[in-house]
Amino acid sequence: MAADEREILDWSTFGTASRELAETIAADRFRPDAIIAIARGGLPLAGALGYALDVKMLGSLNVEFYTGVESRLDEPVVLPPTLDRESLVGKRILLADDVADSGRTLALVLQLLEAGGGEVRTVCLYSKPGTVHEPFYVWKRTERWIMFPWSSAGPVAYPADALEEDAEGAA
Repeated sequence: MAADEREILDWSTFGTASRELAETIAADRFRPDAIIAIARGGLPLAGALGYALDVKMLGSLNVEFYTGVESRLDEPVVLPPTLDRESLVGKRILLADDVADSGRTLALVLQLLEAGGGEVRTVCLYSKPGTVHEPFYVWKRTERWIMFPWSSAGPVAYPADALEEDAEGAA
């Protein structure tokens, strides 16, 4: 994929985007009791919004859908550890993720959280055409593949001897 076919988000722009989203949410008079991130991509946004909106009740739900660049499972899958949904019953919840691409992950988690009877609104940095769930709050719409500052460099490499130690410990 050519570089001009990608949307690049750097840390500085992420700071601007998250602050603008917080201002939009506050102007809308939505005061969440809790912010829940869809891990892993929603964690940075949830943290930034937690500080900007002065919300201390933050949590996350692990959902796997994407397995690589433009590669995904057939359906999103909730992974452990799971969220303590009972503590969220009747609460105003802001559900955060990095992007509404297909929207299927957002739709799945939204359904789980709405079962608690509270008001749930979604927020994403980006939304793409064709999503099955358009976020309630979105910073930008794009058709491009997005390079996020927290994932674009890939994982760091462990020293070879650390990998050997892990293998020995598992035996």
